[in-house]
Formats: sequence, structure tokens, C-alpha cells
Amino acid sequence: MSVLVDTSIWVEYFRNGNNFEQLDFLIDENLVVINNLILAELVPFLKIHNQRKLINLLYQVSRLKLVVNWEEIVTFQYKCLKNGMNGIGIPDLIIAQSAKQNHCSIYSLDNHFKLMQKSINIELFSS
Repeated sequence: MSVLVDTSIWVEYFRNGNNFEQLDFLIDENLVVINNLILAELVPFLKIHNQRKLINLLYQVSRLKLVVNWEEIVTFQYKCLKNGMNGIGIPDLIIAQSAKQNHCSIYSLDNHFKLMQKSINIELFSS
């Protein structure tokens, strides 16, 4: 199964080398996928710091086609709110939807995904 690697993992990986063993394993096994939303969160910061090599490497990662089903996003947000989770942002819901549509697990440091896991039935990669 592919693993959609969230922005939080990439930031820690680039900044501090954290999560390097798990992410290196996923990369070596060709299990890592990304989408345009995650790239949009990462690339501008990397451009500011002239990290062209990292940008080029990220663009080589298998990319999921991002198809936003807004009705499903509304349903996800409703389920989250109904279960007491009122701080879940639309970008996280889109990432969750993207992973679910593409039968991927999510690798993230963001607790929002742990909170959403049961409500919207997403799979998380455990490190």
C-alpha cells in the first residue's frame, strides 16, 4: 500500500532529520506518494531557501491526482464537528480524502489525522 507523506513529516525530515529511518524505508521501498496540495505547502518555503535539489526530488515522487469531492469534504467536516473536532482545516480534510480515494495510508505528525481516523475511516501509517 502506498503512503501519502504529509507536509509535517517532510518538514521534520528536511529540518532536523527526524523520522529519517521510516521515511527512508518508505522511499527505498517506493511506497511514498505526494499530492499537489502537499507540494504547494512545501515548495514555496524551499524556494525561499534556494533548495532546488530538494524541490526537484519532491517533484520526482509519485504524485496522486488531486480530485476534490466537495460534497465528501462537507460530509467529513460534518462528521468531525459531530464528534467534537472543530479545529480540522479544509487542507487536512482534502489530504484525508485524497488518501482515502487512492487507498493510501497517511504518514503525518499532525494530530488532526489521528482524531479523524475513526470518524472518516482513514488509515494512518504508524512509525
